[in-house]
Amino acid sequence: MTTRRLLILGSTGSIGTQALDVVAHVNGLHERGQSPVRFDIVGLAAKSNETKILEQAERFGVRDLAMCESNGGASARRRVGRDAAERLVLEVDCDLVLAAMVGIAGLPATLAAVELGRDVALANKETLVAAGAIMVAAAKKSGAKLLPVDSEHSGVWQALGTHLAPPLACGAEVAKVTLTASGGPFRTWSKQEIAKVTPAQALRHPTWSMGPKVTIDSASLMNKALELIEAHWLFGLPAHKLDAVIHPQSIVHAIIEHADGSLIAQLAAPDMRLPIQVALTHPRRPPSPVGPVDLASLKHLDFETVDHDRFPAIELARRVIERGGAAGAALNAANEVAVSEFLAGARPFDTIASAAARALDAIAAPIHTLTDVFIADERARAVARAEVGS
Repeated sequence: MTTRRLLILGSTGSIGTQALDVVAHVNGLHERGQSPVRFDIVGLAAKSNETKILEQAERFGVRDLAMCESNGGASARRRVGRDAAERLVLEVDCDLVLAAMVGIAGLPATLAAVELGRDVALANKETLVAAGAIMVAAAKKSGAKLLPVDSEHSGVWQALGTHLAPPLACGAEVAKVTLTASGGPFRTWSKQEIAKVTPAQALRHPTWSMGPKVTIDSASLMNKALELIEAHWLFGLPAHKLDAVIHPQSIVHAIIEHADGSLIAQLAAPDMRLPIQVALTHPRRPPSPVGPVDLASLKHLDFETVDHDRFPAIELARRVIERGGAAGAALNAANEVAVSEFLAGARPFDTIASAAARALDAIAAPIHTLTDVFIADERARAVARAEVGS
C-alpha cells in the first residue's frame, strides 16, 4: 500500500477541482481493495476563491492553505500573499505536487518543488514554455519527475511505453511526435469570419470543458503551440520532430512515428480526469472514473492538416523552440495579455497571434534564472499592450 502526500497548487481551478475528484475516486478504490495507491491531501493553494478552497479543505481534512489574495487573516497554517504558494511548498512535506496554477505566478512554487526533489504533476503550461531550461535542469539535478497532466503529453508518454517519467530524451527511433487538436469552434470558419468572432463564440469549445484562458487558447490553436513547446522540454525533441494535426473527435491525443514508419497512437475519452489520474498514480494504473472508449461506436476518426494562414500559432511554437532563451517567456506573456484584451473587448480575435509574434521578435535574451524569465515576461507584456494602445 502506498500513501502519497499530495499538495495541489491551483485547487479551485478546472484542473484542481477535477484532481480532487480523482483523489476521492482513487481513495474509494483503495478502501475497496481495488487500488494500491491512496492520497493524503496535505496542502491546497489558490489565487482568490476563498469560499471554495475552504470547502475543499473541510472536505479533505486539509490544514495547510495558501492564497495569493484573501480577505481573511494569515496564520501559521494559512499563508497569504504573492509568495504564499511557494511558502506552502517549502514548509509542508509532501511526495507529489500538482502544479495547476494558471499563469506565470505559479513558477516560483513549481521550481521550489522541483529543487526539493519532489515529483511534480505538471498542468501549468507556463512552467516549461517560459522556463523550460531552468525547470529541466533543476529536475535532472534533484531527480524530480515532471509528470505530464495535459492529455496530449500524457498520450505521448503512454505511447512511448516506458516506465520512466519525463524529462526524457527520445532517441533516434522516434522520427516524429504529433499532438492532436480538436480545431476549436472555428475549425471550419474562413479567415474573414474568424476576424469577427466574439468572446462568447470563442468560449464555446465543442469538446472540452476548461477555464476561459485555456478555452480561448484552444480556439486560436495557441494552446497547441504552447503544448509543442512543452513537448520539446518533456521529451527532448527538436522542432522538426514535433507536429500538430486537427482531430475533431478528440479521441486520439498523440501519435508517435517511429523511424521504421510505424505509428503508435494513444486513444482515450476527452475527459481530463484520466490524464490527471495517470500522472498522480504513476506507475500504477488503477481503474479510472472515465472508462474506456467504445471502439464499436466510433464511425470514423478524422484528421486534417493545420491551416497556418488561419491559425498561425503553430509556426510560432517552432520559432520559440529554435530560438530558445527568452522566446518562450515572450510568447507566453504576450499571448496572456492579448487573450485578456480580447475577452475585455479591446482586441480582435485574429490579432492574438500577431501580438505574440511581435513580442517574440522584439525580445531576445538568455534565460539563466527566474528573474530573467520575469524580466522577459514584463517586456513582452509591454509590447503587447502597446500594440492595442496604438
